[in-house]
Amino acid sequence: MVRTACPQPRRLADRSGRRRALVSLTPLIDVVFILLVFFMLASSFLDWRAIDLSTPAGTSAGAAMEGALLVEVLPARLRLSGEVLSIETLATRVTAQLRERPDRRVLVRPAEGVALQRVVQILDRLAAVGATDVSLIRAR
Repeated sequence: MVRTACPQPRRLADRSGRRRALVSLTPLIDVVFILLVFFMLASSFLDWRAIDLSTPAGTSAGAAMEGALLVEVLPARLRLSGEVLSIETLATRVTAQLRERPDRRVLVRPAEGVALQRVVQILDRLAAVGATDVSLIRAR
């Protein structure tokens, strides 16, 4: 009968002459790989968009507002220069105004208590119809 020796872990001798087992790095590499895969799958790579806004200068606020379109965002409705509109009608009116004067400034004034998401929705819609000079102003 032939006996085969089981592989024994290699041992090193320390200063006292005792032998100690070598630590294998294979399980450590496996754990690091599993953590890497986990974090790659758990991460979200969203494309965050930024909205560029300009505010009228304090000294020339009157000149900046002259000839501008004023969009008031109220909790339940929208107003363009005092007229109550839906978001679709607002988009068509702003498009028509921008065809006449493409450099026209659009001022957006949200009322107190309006959700930020609603204001961002209006700003997105204005950007989609071609408004490039959009300013967000404070409610009085």
